[in-house]
Amino acid sequence: MERMRRVAFQTVQRACMFGALAIFCLMVGLSYDLRLAFKAGGIVTVLMAAILIYKAHEARTKPYRKTEMWLCLRKEYRPPEAYAQRVSSTVLRETYLKFALWTSATAVAMWTIALLIALTGLDIGAR
Repeated sequence: MERMRRVAFQTVQRACMFGALAIFCLMVGLSYDLRLAFKAGGIVTVLMAAILIYKAHEARTKPYRKTEMWLCLRKEYRPPEAYAQRVSSTVLRETYLKFALWTSATAVAMWTIALLIALTGLDIGAR
């Protein structure tokens, strides 16, 4: 079970890092206006959190043999078929929700930075 958690963490983390790279590129593209960059980053990060929540919901019914976690898990660490669906869906759901929580916190941090930039008048690039 612990190996399944580790593999699930790695697969979801890899997907989230690709999403974070895309968000970072968007923010660099908008870096001429810091407030806009952080505001857009927060919005897209919330979208990423929503996708993770959807994936957590979907994990309950998705066939375990079609998940990346199952494909990456070595055969000797796979649980018996009798309860593989229940175990793998539970592990994936917990992992997706954990990353959704962290992603939501990141979005709040980005919006807070955008608000602080607007309040302090550091909108250097705007206008």
